[in-house]
Amino acid sequence: MTNPDERRSINVVTNLSEAATAGLDHAVHAASTAARTAGVSVRELTDLAELNQVVDLFATIWGRAANPPVTIELLRAFTKAENYVAGAFEADRLVGACVGFFHAPAGDALHSHIAGVSPVAAGRSVGFALKLHQRAWALTRGVSEIAWTFDPLVARNAYVNLVKLAARPAEYLTNFYGPMIDAINGDQDSDRLLVRWRLRDPAVARASTGGCVAAVAADEIAAGAVLALDIAEDGSPVPGRLDAATSLVAVPPDIAGLRATDPDMARRWRAAVRDALTGLVGAGGRIDGFDRAGWYVVRREP
Repeated sequence: MTNPDERRSINVVTNLSEAATAGLDHAVHAASTAARTAGVSVRELTDLAELNQVVDLFATIWGRAANPPVTIELLRAFTKAENYVAGAFEADRLVGACVGFFHAPAGDALHSHIAGVSPVAAGRSVGFALKLHQRAWALTRGVSEIAWTFDPLVARNAYVNLVKLAARPAEYLTNFYGPMIDAINGDQDSDRLLVRWRLRDPAVARASTGGCVAAVAADEIAAGAVLALDIAEDGSPVPGRLDAATSLVAVPPDIAGLRATDPDMARRWRAAVRDALTGLVGAGGRIDGFDRAGWYVVRREP
């Protein structure tokens, strides 16, 4: 059973059915376990001083001190309207944060707008702990789905979102934000993949306790998958066929490094992944998984 203290930490409501309560207990316990494993405590933030820490943290991560990704005024308004603002703390130091707001109509779904983890806490699954806290928080409010976007060129984010969290791709968004002048995106197009996280999905519940299942590109190839986008020896994208029942779409191993060292090559990768994924999905395919080595698996519907 879930510790009552764990429930209180996310302001659990009490008028739930037995089945919903069991699912909530599981979600709260999974969130608490993930936080302990990451060596952080995760909690909702409303205090003005802590909200300012979130602004500063995001400004540092994205390299946008003069134009931070979120402002204190926006966060203050979000918390007043009972939206989601949470932080991950290592002792008293904020090392990660996540911000979301409700879709219309209010309460039906949550859009997770931005999440970031300080480089000092990288590699410890702090982002995973933040997302599981967000899931438990949302379930207490009757929310069944969370949506967010991520850059499809970033392999580690694709792995976390599609495998570790078991979110499902819903839409490819071309140049969604326009050019973003910052330390992560440079001045290039901001294509995004929209994912939907169905919070009560059994696959999501399994993933929250480490039961995720990643695709294996070698197995897919052995079963007949075709390379819709490959990587050449010089690191450039190599377009392939888009007509197979199962297709693999490569992404570069380190798009952030490529943007810094070879921006033209990074732009080529943006265009190549965009063409491959939109072409496959437009022809009836669906993004069905991700190999941690850097391959999307796309299956064509029968």
